[in-house]
Amino acid sequence: MFFSRLTKRIQGRISPYSNSLVFWVLALVAVLITLLIYPSLVVNSRTYKVGDIAAKNIKAPRDLFVEDRETTEENRRKAAEAVLTVYDRDEAMRDAIIQKLHAAFEGSRRIIADHAKALEEAAKTSQPHESEGQDASQAVRPAIRPLADVLADNKAAFEQVLGIELTDENYHLLVKDGFSHNLENHISQIASQILANGVVANKEILLEEANRGIMLRGLQSKNEAYVQSLKQFYSYAQARTMVRVVGDPILKDFNPNLINLVVELCQKLIKPNITLNMQETLARKQEAREAVTEAHYIIKAGEMLLRDGDKVTAEHVKKLNALNKQEGNQRTVIRGIGMGFIVLFFLIAFHLVYLRPSSREQGQKGREFLFVCLVLLSFFVVARLFLSISAVFPHESGAAPFSSPAIFAAPLAAGSMILCLFLGLDVALPFAIAMGFFASALFAKPFESWIYFFLNSTLGAYWTKECRERNVFIKAGAKVGLLNVGLVAALYLYTGAPAVKPLVIDMSMAFIGGMGAGVLTAGIVPLVEVSFGFATDIKLLELANLDKPVLRRLMLEAPGTYHHSMLVGSLVEAAATAIGANPLLARVCGYYHDIGKINKPLYFIENQMGGKNRHDKLAPSMSSLILIAHVRDGVEMATRYKLGKAITDTIQQHHGTSKISYFFEKAKQLRGEENVSEADFRYPGPRPQTKEAGLVMLADIVEAASRTLENPTPARIQGLVQRLVNNVFSDGQLDECELTLKDLHQIAKSFNQILSGIYHHRVEYIESASKGEGKKGDGKKKEGKKANAGANGQSAKNGDKSPQNGKGSSGSLKRLGLS
Repeated sequence: MFFSRLTKRIQGRISPYSNSLVFWVLALVAVLITLLIYPSLVVNSRTYKVGDIAAKNIKAPRDLFVEDRETTEENRRKAAEAVLTVYDRDEAMRDAIIQKLHAAFEGSRRIIADHAKALEEAAKTSQPHESEGQDASQAVRPAIRPLADVLADNKAAFEQVLGIELTDENYHLLVKDGFSHNLENHISQIASQILANGVVANKEILLEEANRGIMLRGLQSKNEAYVQSLKQFYSYAQARTMVRVVGDPILKDFNPNLINLVVELCQKLIKPNITLNMQETLARKQEAREAVTEAHYIIKAGEMLLRDGDKVTAEHVKKLNALNKQEGNQRTVIRGIGMGFIVLFFLIAFHLVYLRPSSREQGQKGREFLFVCLVLLSFFVVARLFLSISAVFPHESGAAPFSSPAIFAAPLAAGSMILCLFLGLDVALPFAIAMGFFASALFAKPFESWIYFFLNSTLGAYWTKECRERNVFIKAGAKVGLLNVGLVAALYLYTGAPAVKPLVIDMSMAFIGGMGAGVLTAGIVPLVEVSFGFATDIKLLELANLDKPVLRRLMLEAPGTYHHSMLVGSLVEAAATAIGANPLLARVCGYYHDIGKINKPLYFIENQMGGKNRHDKLAPSMSSLILIAHVRDGVEMATRYKLGKAITDTIQQHHGTSKISYFFEKAKQLRGEENVSEADFRYPGPRPQTKEAGLVMLADIVEAASRTLENPTPARIQGLVQRLVNNVFSDGQLDECELTLKDLHQIAKSFNQILSGIYHHRVEYIESASKGEGKKGDGKKKEGKKANAGANGQSAKNGDKSPQNGKGSSGSLKRLGLS
């Protein structure tokens, strides 16, 4: 009881499920696991500084690799020098210059065209006045500025688009040329040829790499090319000179003024498009340095590293550091911190992928999260315990995969088996991976440990995924034991250990470990059910027993509700099977969803006898409160009878926030629509959070409404089911559960099939068999009726011939069943 209250208190704190709280819990678990892996996270005590006096002789226990820093640094320097200098080529500069040039010229040409059009329109405007005999000088004309003035005003905009400044003389030449296409094309052609060759900002620095070449990288395309000949590129001054050289054959038909104009424009437009990328060059040199592996020299085993009484030198410190690095690495704080972060990242990934994305309610998430953390920590403690035992019972010889047979007996598979029972195989499998990973970090042989514990945990979970009897745990444990025996044999073959005696001992311990996992699972499962409120299939089968006290009370005190609950259980079980939900959980929830009606059974129509309805004397608001109260009463009874969280939640959610329409409409008729609040006639909720709760809501409504059908034909049942499911869906009651439209189609189909079977038509029974015997002509028509009435008719005959034992006897039980 204490443990149950403790877990509930912890669950209450985790139920808000804040990201920060989850992170700190995972961090705490990671720290605890790291401490279990490295219980003595201390720096090795064998440390000396230059100038210290050695307190004892120190020999190399094995061959040591000592870093040769001088050689390593020399190799890194050579690797850095071999890296070519990186230059970037702006491939987009040419197109950008051509676009700016075209935009500037096109804008000016548009101004010229607009001005000409304005003059033409002004001329047309003045013609009517002239035709009326007015003097042309007196005609009204719009004021139009001279083109030269307009273009002069456009000079600043023209320079801004080009990004350069022009003298008034050069701009006047452009105006005089009319900003022609020919002039624009020639400028573009010359600039393109210069930039295509390449213009470098500082050619002197570039030529320093003439012997080695450079790595030329496209600034936009990121394509790289090795360039050996560097003199081909123009410096900025050479590029300005080459403008006239390149332009001479192109501009041979131009007058000297235009030639000078084109040359000056090209010289101003051209900019260096090849630049030194010192940052990338340094990054590549650093990368080359880091790629060089450390150079080492070997110290043979037994070589004296430091003699007692010697003064410690820098060479001694280097050798001792190599010894500490290779022999004492398992005890360093840095390694422990690294392992802690690895464990933390592993747990965060496990949480995000397998727990966080589920659409269960927040409290359910917190409960599962806490449960997984506790199982992980508990079984890691078990692993640590068996590691300690292995130190007490080692193998006599080293010819074995593990140093002790006790490691094979560790029942770590029980962790995945327990998680599979309560959270499913999709959580148990990644847990098996995590358990194998952490075990490999704990035990001496990482690969053998991971393979052994991962495989037996995985298959142990698989063999318990459908567990409806307690003996399944023992059977699964026996299977895991046999699997362990096979794994031990495989590991002996893999490691090449030929010893027979250790093999037999390890196989025996491995089988004991498998059986121990089954027994441990069987013992822990009831404790988990009580502490966390989880319900296994075994627990659900126990609750499905109709002799349970609460179901017997329901049958005796509310027989109509009992019959309704049985039908709801059948409906939801079939529907859950159709959509892939848990049919057993759905059926049990259907049995218990209305147990709250036990407190006031006669206020529910299925339990009212003799046509008396107690709600006729109550106000609609009071009737709605009584109906709503059965949900609260049901939750209290579920808690008192310890039915489990899943069933309790379904009882609370099976009406959602639906409206009690009958009494709501009745209240509006009595008090007026404006005086009635709809919120008073709705259940408090919450809405269904799981598929099973949604199924119970639908089945509850459909089964109750199907009783109102006067002639329940399959077509009418189908129409009723479709209408009711649509109403529930339209009211938003299914918005928070995982039911899809495809699921609703399968649910309605399943309901139609079950209800059609319940309300199928039967042939009428014949009251007297003798009436049918004299009419042989229609024997075929009444053949079915004779078959059904045969037994009844025979018993009637026997009743007529039976002797009368007293005066009051009449030969028939006329008052049978009457009060």
